[in-house]
Amino acid sequence: MTLKFIESKAGVCGGKPCFKKTRIPVHAILEMMGAGNSIVEIIKEYPQLKREHILEAISFAAELVNYEEISLP
Repeated sequence: MTLKFIESKAGVCGGKPCFKKTRIPVHAILEMMGAGNSIVEIIKEYPQLKREHILEAISFAAELVNYEEISLP
């Protein structure tokens, strides 16, 4: 998967994936979506993001879930 908006760097967001040129962690956006926030609401909260950033975060999460072995209760 080629990522246009997401990166992971040591020393930035604890090395966790975040949006390039921001300190907005991808997990924060995914958590907002999981809580029922719309893309429009998220962009109001984080105006430096665009719809494409959020869609890439969803695709990124789907890719991770597809490749990671996860133990569910």
